[in-house]
Amino acid sequence: MSATDHAPAGSRRPHSAAHGIPAGLDEAAAAALRERVGPNVLPRERPRPWWVRLGAELGHFFALMLWAASILSFVAGMPELGWAIAAVVVVNGLFAFLQEARAERASAKLRELLPNRVQVRRGGHTRVVDAADLVPGDIVLLAAGDRVPADLDLVSASSLTLDESMLTGESLPVPREAGEAAAGGTFVAAGDAVGRVSATGAATKLAAIASLTTRAVPPASPLDLELRRIVRIIAIVAVTVGAVFFVISLLIGNPITGAFLFAIGVTVALVPEGLLPTVTLSLAMGAQRMSRRHALVRNLEAVETLGSTTFICTDKTGTLTQNRMSAVEVWTPHGTVLLEGTGYAPTAAVEGADAARSPAARLATGARAASQGDVEEHDGEWRAVGDPMEAALVALDRRLGGTEAGAVPTAGFAFDEERKRQSAVLADAGAAELWVKGAPETLLGLCTGDGTERGAPGGADDGAWLARAEEALEALASRGLRVLAVASRGLAPAEAADAEQGRADAVVLEERLVLRGLIGLHDPPRPAVAGAIRQARDAGIRLAMVTGDHPTTAAAIAREIGLIGPGRGADAVIDGGSLPEDLQVLGALLDRDGVVISRVSPEQKLDVARALQARGHVVAMTGDGVNDGPALEAADIGVAMGRSGTDVARNAADLVLLDDDFATIIAAVEQGRATYANIRRFLTYHLTDNVAELTPFIVWALSAGHFPLAIGVLQILFLDIGTDLFPALALGSERPSEGVLKRPPERRHLMDGSLLFRVFAVLGPVEVLFEMAAFTVVLWLGGWRPGGDLPAPDVVAAASGAAFTAVVLGQLANAFACRTASRPAWRLPWAGNPLLLWAVAVEGALLAVFLFVGPIAQLLGQAPPPLAGFILAALAIPGVLAVDALHKWFRHRLGRGLTHPVLPHH
Repeated sequence: MSATDHAPAGSRRPHSAAHGIPAGLDEAAAAALRERVGPNVLPRERPRPWWVRLGAELGHFFALMLWAASILSFVAGMPELGWAIAAVVVVNGLFAFLQEARAERASAKLRELLPNRVQVRRGGHTRVVDAADLVPGDIVLLAAGDRVPADLDLVSASSLTLDESMLTGESLPVPREAGEAAAGGTFVAAGDAVGRVSATGAATKLAAIASLTTRAVPPASPLDLELRRIVRIIAIVAVTVGAVFFVISLLIGNPITGAFLFAIGVTVALVPEGLLPTVTLSLAMGAQRMSRRHALVRNLEAVETLGSTTFICTDKTGTLTQNRMSAVEVWTPHGTVLLEGTGYAPTAAVEGADAARSPAARLATGARAASQGDVEEHDGEWRAVGDPMEAALVALDRRLGGTEAGAVPTAGFAFDEERKRQSAVLADAGAAELWVKGAPETLLGLCTGDGTERGAPGGADDGAWLARAEEALEALASRGLRVLAVASRGLAPAEAADAEQGRADAVVLEERLVLRGLIGLHDPPRPAVAGAIRQARDAGIRLAMVTGDHPTTAAAIAREIGLIGPGRGADAVIDGGSLPEDLQVLGALLDRDGVVISRVSPEQKLDVARALQARGHVVAMTGDGVNDGPALEAADIGVAMGRSGTDVARNAADLVLLDDDFATIIAAVEQGRATYANIRRFLTYHLTDNVAELTPFIVWALSAGHFPLAIGVLQILFLDIGTDLFPALALGSERPSEGVLKRPPERRHLMDGSLLFRVFAVLGPVEVLFEMAAFTVVLWLGGWRPGGDLPAPDVVAAASGAAFTAVVLGQLANAFACRTASRPAWRLPWAGNPLLLWAVAVEGALLAVFLFVGPIAQLLGQAPPPLAGFILAALAIPGVLAVDALHKWFRHRLGRGLTHPVLPHH
């Protein structure tokens, strides 16, 4: 990785500090200091002791229910059952503990991918380094949006304000000036500065405060709430059903011990012990897969929310385009200059009349002075340092004859969102001139002429100069070029002195300007964007481009990438200045596909997110600026840029694009949908098993004990923790199915009508059919007849073994059936999920152990069934697959699911 990789957009050379900026430490001195003081990282938060975390897994709601059942089993004189239930709690607790540790390790590895870069001066050169490599004495360059990487003493500052809320709780930004301190961990809200590192790592104020604070408990996410809802529903049903059938069992004459055994079995049968750790692991695996596709999830629950996204509001620059700016045309009132160069190299082919070249070169020098970017050569390739647009201005200046160092400003005024411009003062032969660059719509209104004789105030065609400039602006923007205006004016000695000493007001100085020209910057669309837009539309996701660019530029790029149709121009674009303030009206205006909003402010992005959410959309909003934080936090999924975004934006986001590519959002949506589907897969799998486990108890109770119990409590526990666990985990790792982006988002509860219908009306009854058939046939072959005396214990054990085998094999088939909700299992590649093949192999091996290892089989109260029982149990495999395929065929033929209505997801 080069020194320029992942350079934050805000981390640029502050022009206000360029005059007399310290050279900084040399690399050798910095390395020696780093060796002595250590890396610039905060001391790691002490994790909860392992025994505390394990205790939490052994004491949650489900575990407490099972502990109670275990204790009651001992009281009722059934120690084998008591020990078995206790063993289940411990095994499940260990499993959950290990899965939580694995998920935490995966999250920690993902966080390490998040770029944390800072711009410093080393040996007189600007470098981008890891924040961890900073040492005391380093010279750090800060701009709006940057996180202050260590405690600093400010050498210089321009309009600097810091967000210190994380240290002081004060919500309003605090102004800071040269000579004051800036604490590590705060954010630059506005302005820029140069600071000298005074303390790093454990010596910073932030480290001292962090050591006194307790670990905050994050608020529950929508997925957490949904899982808690499922857990409580299942728990209430389990306890209620157990209590009801305990009473029924007593009423029909069963002894209290038998009634209690029945109640315990029913309750345990309905408790999905492994559900929560399996969900956590599935989310962690989804996040890891996203990271391999350059999408970093900052919290696991966002994985599921991504799959529900219905509306994406995306920036243009750097997300839809490559953010590789190149100045290709300079319009001046004296003529036009065309340039054709490669990347940010200082050489290019230049075409244009001689009368235009000198004004263009002068304009380029002024624009560069009012910038903070730079370029550097690395392995023969010229790359941007900081903002690519400002790096393009550096390359433009050099291509038109500027020096490597560029003109050094004596003062400057940082860019801010209100002014939308940036300025610098250049002195030449005692005369000072203010150079301003910014958005044409904000700069043209401050100009009084264009510097030509005709365009001067009071000239022959006073006012026509503006029409000529606007015509040139429209021509540049119609080609999809990003346009900057550049203007200047001479300063009186008093004004120049006030600017140099920090007493001047930028708004006052940036008036009565002379327009020097327009710069057209080309930023080509990303190659994969057009295809990603088609994928999003196929997936039922609506798209909007939300940009600060000129309407004509936005329309041209939108046409080129296929966001709007051919032939549509600026008339298809909504100007940010005309957006209605009423959120209902705004939502109605924007709730369609292919919306383009130009000249939008960060505050309006927040309104856009809220307006679309009010209409029921799950909104993903991209942002990279210092003021995009509120919009990113308000959106259901805030998406920040990993390479070009500010630290503020990344801190507020749920998802960080490590490659800044729009196509990565669609890839993340695909994985989010897959993860949502996986949670439903193993929920279906778990609940189907519960049906097969519960039915024998119901039959036994309704027959007043005259029909033998097909499977016992211990067998249920071994089914849940032994044979079912591994296939459930494998289903949680299923990859995105074919066509997952060919249908609209699923906006419903995880456990809804369609899932319950499939469990209780399709898969569950089929498993029960083969389970009870195998059990009954073996009893019949052993001489038992309905209404007669209970059969001999060895016959019951063999019959119970047949029922147990039928459930295990039925679940084996169910695992493959649950891989898809729309196609027969045999239509999927068998090797599509290698983990599932290993899981069913383990399931088969455990079945053999539970049947044929004498002590274990005796503990479970079962024995190997006769051949007829094996055959009937084995028929559960084709039976489950066939009925599942028939159900899917009927759903496809009818064009609608034979299900309950779909419930809203949010």
